[in-house]
Amino acid sequence: MDINIIFDEANNQSLAYIDQVQAGECQFEIKDDKWHIVHTGVRPEYGGRGIAKLLVKCIIDEARKRGKKIVPICSYAQKMMFNNEEYKDVL
Repeated sequence: MDINIIFDEANNQSLAYIDQVQAGECQFEIKDDKWHIVHTGVRPEYGGRGIAKLLVKCIIDEARKRGKKIVPICSYAQKMMFNNEEYKDVL
């Protein structure tokens, strides 16, 4: 089972696909030139596979490439980013 994560710039989100089925999404809004992560969700049948982390990490990686800061609004992104030194540069 391969997990394919894509950055969907046109819709301000990252998407996870497993066997061509959308398994999850992470959505952000752009406010004051910052990316506000507002939602991270994974379908229940795909839970426990680390998909949420991959989705948020995709957004973080794209923000870094573009020199953007992130404001984690959703609880998952907050927990992931505030508790990890690796992400301080984008906060």
